[in-house]
Amino acid sequence: MNRPVVAKLEGVILDLSRVGEVDGAQILTTNDKADVLPVIRHGAAHVMAMALKEIDPGIELAIGPVIENGFYYDFKSKRIFTVSDFEEIEKVMRDIVNAAIPFKREELSSDEAIKLFSSRNEPFKVELIRDLGVPSVGIYSIGDFIDLCKGPHVPDTSFIQADAFKLMSVAGAYWRGNSSNDMLQRIYGTAWLDASDMAEHLRMVKEAEARDHRKLGPELDIFNIYEEAVGSIFWLKNGCVLFNLVKEYIAQTIKKHGYFQVQTPQLLSRSLWETSGHWDKFRENMFIVAEEDNRFMAVKPMNCPGHILIYKNGSVKSYRDLPIRMAEFGLCHRNESSGSLHGLMRLRAFMQDDGHIFCSEDQIVSETQNFCSLLKEVYAKFGFADIAVKFSDRPEKRVGSDESWDIAEKALREAADASGLEYSINKGEGAFYGPKLEFVLKDCIGRDWQCGTLQVDFNLPQRFDIGYIDSDGSRKCSVMLHRAVVGSLERFIGILIENYAGKFPFWLSPVQMAVTSITEEAGQYAASIHNSLLEKNFRSVLDIDNEKITYKIRKHSVRKIPAIVIVGKKEMESNTISIRKLGSNETETISVDQMLGYFGELCK
Repeated sequence: MNRPVVAKLEGVILDLSRVGEVDGAQILTTNDKADVLPVIRHGAAHVMAMALKEIDPGIELAIGPVIENGFYYDFKSKRIFTVSDFEEIEKVMRDIVNAAIPFKREELSSDEAIKLFSSRNEPFKVELIRDLGVPSVGIYSIGDFIDLCKGPHVPDTSFIQADAFKLMSVAGAYWRGNSSNDMLQRIYGTAWLDASDMAEHLRMVKEAEARDHRKLGPELDIFNIYEEAVGSIFWLKNGCVLFNLVKEYIAQTIKKHGYFQVQTPQLLSRSLWETSGHWDKFRENMFIVAEEDNRFMAVKPMNCPGHILIYKNGSVKSYRDLPIRMAEFGLCHRNESSGSLHGLMRLRAFMQDDGHIFCSEDQIVSETQNFCSLLKEVYAKFGFADIAVKFSDRPEKRVGSDESWDIAEKALREAADASGLEYSINKGEGAFYGPKLEFVLKDCIGRDWQCGTLQVDFNLPQRFDIGYIDSDGSRKCSVMLHRAVVGSLERFIGILIENYAGKFPFWLSPVQMAVTSITEEAGQYAASIHNSLLEKNFRSVLDIDNEKITYKIRKHSVRKIPAIVIVGKKEMESNTISIRKLGSNETETISVDQMLGYFGELCK
């Protein structure tokens, strides 16, 4: 049923009850999914908090925001909640939504709100109100349940469908993400407009779990993570091959697009990071090292200051030298909290396919077009065709004047338009030194992954005083374009593992074929086939163990090897091989003379 849910005025979502207070508000219904779904999920978070309070009145509530595909709520309780408690919590939630209890909004002075939440034993709410430092705050009630919230909310709890929400997981979380604060409990949930949407989401979740790179990585001998090096990756036998394949392909492709490679040190002085602005804006994410004379150095979290030093090397640059396209597979370290680490996707140590283009202002458009061409070529090779673009403008925490940001944002916008990019605005998410374009890939099960970036930077060149001599003999400040094609190689490989569920395309598979013998007498013939493939740089393994061929096929299929080459007496006599591709029950027989051409075609 199409029901009015909220109102919208100049991009701001409002409670439906406020329509009478403003002129020109648009009424949004359940058909307006993009705007309405976050409000329904916000309501579900409040309903879950209300249910938790009914089950355990001593709970102290913290925060309960909307997140992608759902919501969570943080709370402190003497009772330890587990997944086995979800059925009880969901039953109370269904009772609440079926009762169609109205969401009622009030505006209280901060002093009144502090008094209210103090009387209700909600110290986290009191802390939030005091830290806000505003004269008044909004509160919402559902019956006797009261929560601090700016809204908006659905008219009543019945808008949260009883068969369209589900609790998903429970975890620990430090209050405000600070390990020196209380450890809270966090329950995650998902909510949708109807049961069919939720069923599709749960199907996708199940599919994503089957593709989880943290599970497939160790199983396929790709990588592992050990407590002895938290936040860093141990590349295993197949993983090293895969890592080098990705790296080498990108290196070859960027070379075609006019880049040269450099390598910069891991440790750089504090003075360099102070000049770049990282010491002030990024220091909490840096690993700091003290020298004997009490000078400080930092393990590099990014490569840009080192590339600036290389740019400054040698003679003064001329406009004829530009653009200079410099690239580095740079190993970076960032001091991420242990709670934020996630397999290959979030690490403390990672290699970035970093690059910087030093150019004049009038070259920004052409360099952006060249970069977009490079991106499309690389992404297509790895199987990604659906690419969205986000324009991230100035963040609150930044360096440089508003005037320099105006110029940078205008230049990047013109470059994006000239490159034919359709983009959405990602408000306030630019780098601290410049606006950026973010390139988002969609994988085969519809998930978004932000990978490539292009940032226009007028600030660092000014801070380091790098420039060039223009055609009229005047000295101009260089423009610096920061760009990454895939970003972290580790993260990109994690995306590839999940996109392909470990079944990599033939050219990218760490092991491309397993040569197997049916009988013991075919062992020597199998070895000769295997050696021929190795000589032509195919990645082959030989299996002439005394086991049944059905067992061998199953073993290599579980390892997700793209092709199984089967040889027996018949193949020996006819100088042929039989090939069984991964996922197929059929075999194809070709001559040995055709073999190299056959596998060569699969590599394209």
